[in-house]
Amino acid sequence: MSSSRTGNGPDTDLKDQSLPPGTLRVLQLTDTHLYADPVGTLLGVNTLDSFQRVISHFRDEYWPIDLLLATGDLVHDASPTGYGKMHAMLGSFGVPVFCLPGNHDRPWVMRKHLAGGLVKTETVCDLGDWRFVMLDSVIPGDDGGRFAQDQLDALAQALEGATDRPTLVCMHHQPVAVGSAWIDTMAIDNPEPMFEIIDRHPQVRGLLWGHIHQTFEAERRGVRLMASPSTCVQFAPGIDDFQVDEEPPGFRLLALLPDGTIRSEVLRIEELPHGLEVASSGY
Repeated sequence: MSSSRTGNGPDTDLKDQSLPPGTLRVLQLTDTHLYADPVGTLLGVNTLDSFQRVISHFRDEYWPIDLLLATGDLVHDASPTGYGKMHAMLGSFGVPVFCLPGNHDRPWVMRKHLAGGLVKTETVCDLGDWRFVMLDSVIPGDDGGRFAQDQLDALAQALEGATDRPTLVCMHHQPVAVGSAWIDTMAIDNPEPMFEIIDRHPQVRGLLWGHIHQTFEAERRGVRLMASPSTCVQFAPGIDDFQVDEEPPGFRLLALLPDGTIRSEVLRIEELPHGLEVASSGY
């Protein structure tokens, strides 16, 4: 069965595809917003319970994975206890886990209390035929993002050092406008140097991020651009002001083929999380 895709939308029926040997099967989980307190809530949603439901749905319905990507806002209160819980949950998959911080994380706390064993927080990671560059776009104390020079240097070095490896570049904040005015004020404010580096390196096949709590698909100069729903609360797309979306939590599957092709699908659980404050005007 061949994959189907409409325009710049996600692929469909990915779990039923016949994939070539050497394909990496990848799960992206993002914007989990866990707390040290197991009953902690975001916009009325118990984020731990919602995360567990997403994981259970994935394990019941979809294929085993080779890699898990966790793309920021992992622990809402950035607590050591929260990162300890996250480490246990991510480590339970039994595969390599590559993590990066979001604006609700504290990068140094995350690297101290989340990394260990299969869970990695390094900037450059290789698996199979692919290279993964995990960029830190956090501005301390700010909801928006920026690439510090050390991150741009790391990206350039990672790409110059492995021109034969197809590469997926991951970050938390969106590097392009997604069409929601309020959240686009919290995008990466200096994406141009990153794109200048990427434009020089055709082995970059995709950019992947979180932060926007919604699905986004586009393409730029042959590079696939992807963002994904949160495991808890969703934000309504295409809206100028903050609005909670009445869509269930979800995740993204990626099939990264040895020839550099990316197939990717967004999936959701069936039910809205209990307690969701649909009428909220912000968080």
